[in-house]
Amino acid sequence: MRLRIVNQSLLILVAIFFVSKSTAAQNAQPTPTPPAANPVDVGSIDSIIAAVYDVISGPAGKKRDWDRMRSLFIQGARLIPTGQRPNDGYASRVLTVEDFISRSAPFMEHEGFFEKESARKTETFANIAHVFSTYESRHTAQDPKPFQRGINSFQLMNDGSRWWIVTIFWQGEDEKNPIPEKYLK
Repeated sequence: MRLRIVNQSLLILVAIFFVSKSTAAQNAQPTPTPPAANPVDVGSIDSIIAAVYDVISGPAGKKRDWDRMRSLFIQGARLIPTGQRPNDGYASRVLTVEDFISRSAPFMEHEGFFEKESARKTETFANIAHVFSTYESRHTAQDPKPFQRGINSFQLMNDGSRWWIVTIFWQGEDEKNPIPEKYLK
């Protein structure tokens, strides 16, 4: 009798697992295929990183070219901001390209946002690259001091015909974590 109850419980758990998986699969939104990229934007590590900074930067009121942004990222790419929690500690949030656009566009287009690279460390092997890109963020291009500095950690892949961004993982500088000198040169 006890074995039968255990077997029935297992069957119920398996059924719940498969029903929840198939329901989740039916409700999941497919990752959109990125639009075609300008070959100049994706021809080198330098050009693809410059294109990201160019797309997100602009004065208040300027709509960004989000299709250009989408074209830089491989299907399924992630953007991961990391920051200090209000109650101490740090956390990351994993975003799709669409999540990033929907969360960032209103702020960037209302407040004005200019981000530029101030230093870079690049490591490559075969068709992959890791880039630590130190950045400075300003509300206008003329602001004398940035309101934020930090490091964008880019993971890139070359498929033989172009570079793709796989991930941008970043953290802003704070009192506990000043940018090390080696990432400022």
